[in-house]
Amino acid sequence: MTEAPPKSSFGFRDVDRDEKERLVRGVFSSVASRYDLMNDLMSGGLHRLWKSALVTRINPQAGETLVDLAGGTGDVAAECVRRIEGRGGAARAVVCDINMDMLVAGAARGGGSLVRLAGNAEQLPFADRCADAVSIAFGIRNVADIEAALAEAFRVLRIGGRFYCLEFSHPVTHGLQKLYDAYSFGVIPRLGEFVAADSASYRYLVESIRRFPKQEAFAAMLDKAGLRRVKFENLSGGIVAIHSGWRL
Repeated sequence: MTEAPPKSSFGFRDVDRDEKERLVRGVFSSVASRYDLMNDLMSGGLHRLWKSALVTRINPQAGETLVDLAGGTGDVAAECVRRIEGRGGAARAVVCDINMDMLVAGAARGGGSLVRLAGNAEQLPFADRCADAVSIAFGIRNVADIEAALAEAFRVLRIGGRFYCLEFSHPVTHGLQKLYDAYSFGVIPRLGEFVAADSASYRYLVESIRRFPKQEAFAAMLDKAGLRRVKFENLSGGIVAIHSGWRL
């Protein structure tokens, strides 16, 4: 008897993992040209503050190799470079994303200190123990196999290296959850239709947030992947959270 292919969530649907990868590629190819604008509109600019908080936690240092997974248009990696070079240091950051349309959309960012590389977070094109820090912002919920992506992040980290994940999460109060749901399902798909002529992709993004593990459950996944000193920090009442861990 043939074993059924493993499943993964695509919004509120369960699909084959290979199918999720294809579907997610389509979502981000569709929205790439308006991705940064839509992030500003959807979050009222808060995504910039959340990503700035992420970079502060990463604390990028001169001489380090920084890898940003599902890095899209490169805003997180570019901010890491900007902070290092602002202190007079030499910076090296790699934006790794499975979608070439997203990489092209952010091509003007970061200058020569920013390397862009097409790659799947579940099968990274990097050597073992090559990175001082690995980050992923608003991307882990889009991979077909989260455990495989965490295992790959662990593999490429040097001993003493650190992992940081910024992701939409689950509000800590019932009242905030109700307001968040009303905004997410009532406004964001309509905004996507008006600005990017694509409501379906933004409906998927909203649904994918609801399917993502709660903070404690995702922290347990980091621990299972081998990371140590695992912790999470809620931002904006748990609408987003920064998870972190070290390879020791």
